[in-house]
This record gives sequence, C-alpha cells and structure tokens, in this order.
Amino acid sequence: MQASDLNDVMRAAATVLRGMWRFRWLGAACAWAVGLIALAVVFTIPERYEATARIFVNTDSILKPLMTGLTVQPNDEQRIAMLGRVVISRPNVEKLVEMAKLDAEVKSSQERDRLVDGLMKTLEFKSAGRGNLYTLAYRNKSPERAREVIELLAAMFIESSKGNKESDTEAAKRFIEDQIKIYETKLQEAENRLKEFRLRYFGMTPGDGKDFFVRMTEARNQLNQARLELREAERSRDALRRGLASESTAAPSTGGQSSSYAIADLDARIEATRRNIDSLLQRYTPNHPDVQGARRTLAELEQQRHQALAARASDPAASAVTVTGGTRAAETLKVSLTQAEAQVASLSARVAEYSSRYETLKASAAMVPQLEAEYAQLNRDYDVNKKNYELLVSRRESAAISGEMQSVEGVGSFRLVDPPRVSPQPVAPNRTLLFPLALALALAAGVVAAYAAWALRPTFSDGRALREATGLPLLGLVSECVTDAQERDQRREKFRLAGIVAALMGVYVASFVAMRLA
Repeated sequence: MQASDLNDVMRAAATVLRGMWRFRWLGAACAWAVGLIALAVVFTIPERYEATARIFVNTDSILKPLMTGLTVQPNDEQRIAMLGRVVISRPNVEKLVEMAKLDAEVKSSQERDRLVDGLMKTLEFKSAGRGNLYTLAYRNKSPERAREVIELLAAMFIESSKGNKESDTEAAKRFIEDQIKIYETKLQEAENRLKEFRLRYFGMTPGDGKDFFVRMTEARNQLNQARLELREAERSRDALRRGLASESTAAPSTGGQSSSYAIADLDARIEATRRNIDSLLQRYTPNHPDVQGARRTLAELEQQRHQALAARASDPAASAVTVTGGTRAAETLKVSLTQAEAQVASLSARVAEYSSRYETLKASAAMVPQLEAEYAQLNRDYDVNKKNYELLVSRRESAAISGEMQSVEGVGSFRLVDPPRVSPQPVAPNRTLLFPLALALALAAGVVAAYAAWALRPTFSDGRALREATGLPLLGLVSECVTDAQERDQRREKFRLAGIVAALMGVYVASFVAMRLA
C-alpha cells in the first residue's frame, strides 16, 4: 500500500472516530442498556441437567463366521441406526410423554404437540465413538425427570430391538412363502404349457439334444445306407440266379457238351459266389450262417472245377462225377437264392420305412423353425421360473436358520452397560462462555449506536472533508481556540467515559464471580 493511500485511510478513520466521539454518551447508554439486558438473559436461562445411558450391541458372535453362506447376515450399523430412528419416532415419544408424565402441565393439544416436537429434537441416540457402544442422552431442568426419561427410553430401545429381530424374521419368512406360492403356480403353468406343446407337436420338437434338421439329416443318411444295402442284396441275388441257371443247363441230359464249356461255366459261378461272399462280409461276421453256407458252396464249386479239369485230362468218362457234383451245387445255390430273396424283401421294407420318415420330416420342415422358437421360449420361461423357485426355497431355509440364530442369546443382543445417570452439574447453559459474549455484545452495541448516530447526522472535522463532500471551493477556515479549562473538561469527559465502560465490565466480572461462588 502506498503512503498516500495509507494517509487517506487513517484520515478517514480519524474523521469517523471524531464524528462518533460527538455521540459517545449515546453509545455508552446503549452499551449499558444492552449489557444489563444480556446479563439478565444469561441469569434467567434455566439450567438443564443431562441424563445419559450407554448400550452395547454384540455384533461379534462366533456363530456369524460359522454360519457364513448359510444365513443372511444383516448390516448391524444400518439396523441399529434404523432402530434408533424408530424408537425416537412420534408414536413412541408420545408414549414416553405419557409414561414419564411430562404432560402434567399441558392444557391443550397444541401445547402437547409442541412438547412432543421439542422432546423429539432433544432426545439423542449416537455412537459413543468406539466399539459397538451407543449413547442415549436427554436434557431437562429437573435431574430426576431427565433420569426417568432415559430409563424409559433405554427400556423401550432394548425391548424394541428384541421384537424388531423377531418381526423382521417373521416378515421375511411370510414374504418368501408368498413368493414361493406365486412361483410354484407359475412353474406348474409353465410345465403344463410345455407338456401340451410336446403332445401337440409330437416328433417335431427337439429331443435328446438334437434339433429337427439334425434328425432330418440322420434320416436321409439312414435312407441312403438302406438303399445301398438293397442294391448290394439285389446284385447278390441276381448273381445267384445266374449261377443257378448255368447249373441247370449243365444237367445230365447235356452230357454231350464239351468239358471246356463246363469248366468255363464253373469259373463264372465261382466268381459270382466270391462276390456274394464279399457282399455278405460287409454286413455279417465270418461266422454268420449265410457266410458259412456261401463258403461251402464256393468250396464245392472249386472241387467240381478241379474234378472237371482232372476228367478232361485223363478220361472223358469222368463227366458223370461232374454232373453229380453239379447237382449238389444247384441245391446249395437254391438255398442261397432263397435267403437272398428274403434279404432283398427285408431291405425293401426298410428302404420304404426310411423313405416315409424322410418324406414326413421334409414335409414338416417349413414350420419347424417357428415350432423350435416357441419351444425355446417355453423352455426359457420354465427355466426362469424353476431357477427363481429353487432360489426362493433356499432363501426360505436361510431365513429360517437366520431367525434361529438371531434368537440365540448373545447374537446381535443389546445390553445396558452404563445405567442412566445424571450429571452432577448442569450442562447448559454454558455461562462461562455466555458472560464474555454478552459483554462483547454490549460494547459492540455501544459502538454501533455511536456510529449510526454519526452516520445519520454527519459533521465535517476539517476543510478537506467538506470540500470533497460538496465539490465547492473552500474560501477559508475559522479555527477554535481551546482554553485550559476546556482541555480539563475534555480530559474529565474521557475519564468519565472510561469509568462508565469499566463499571460495565466490573458489573460483569462481579456477576461472573458471584455465579461461580453460588
């Protein structure tokens, strides 16, 4: 700050102080008036005694970690805070007023309402700052009345905590039971809808983890496999027919044929029999009767060929042996042909059945996506209802165990560790603090009164202030000559003002000492 600015501030302050000095007696009178009023107020404020009680909440039971996962662990802090608000609710406070007879002097319902409202604001329930200790506090001008109110409030708090645990558990059980009944009905309805859907569209709904198009593909593959087996059986049958026809032409009546023609025929029949054996081995094991019979036929044909070759080489008369062997081979071929015909008929029926199934599935393919979507939706509704139902059942068991655990002595219990007691000295008002505050208020009132009077009737203590305020040129100043007598009078006035202020402070000091000694 520059020197010129500092001078301006000091000059303005001096101007204000000189103006306030003119109204010093008014300020002193206001200070005395406010001081006496404030002193009377401090003395007339009724004394209040505070009654307190401490409650311990046991939240560290050994059962809690043991029952983790099986029971619902409530939030103790929230429960206690809610319980405190419930106990200091209006119905309970009205009951407390009647029990403590605080409404003995109440004459109207309006006064009773004001009494209840004031009591609700005065009652305190707060944490003691460590552990699980909580404090109940109440102030009243009568120490006996304050103790009685705290005793009743502590009793109501402990009783409400017991009843609150039981009521919470029962309310939870009732709610869960109602929800279980609702979801049980929903689950039954979902099961009935799913059953009706399956009966209505039997064979078209997904089953065994396979959808419709997978089953359709399997049906087509089965049909193709059956057709392949049928073709193989038909070819085997045709080969047996050709072999039987060749055997018939080789009868004894044709003994004049050449041995080379008989050997060629035997070669063709042997080749057909071998193909038949290969076809049978694709479907049966080597020990199957059909396979064994075909192999015996092949062995006989090979023996006939060997005999025919030997007869042609040694003696044409051996053709009779060939004819005899050919007769036995014809009989065997007839048996194999009969079996082949039966197999062809069986495979034809199988192909017809697979074809019918495939055509039925193919005809229903257009509506399958919609049916699968409806089936998935029904399954989804059923799964959701079933999951919720099972969850509610498990929660019901947890609620039952939680209720039993809460009823065990020592679990979440409330104990009165410090009985209600009243402070030996009043806790309000704090007159030690109120006395200096009242004195400061009185002195401030005197200063404010002098300043307000000067602001309402301002004066100019020098020519510069007058020139700045009016904006007119100042032609001259007339100085006041103060005599010695006037100076002595001014000093006496200062002493008198200081004495008045000191007297006011003395009154306060004396009152404070008297209050402390009383």
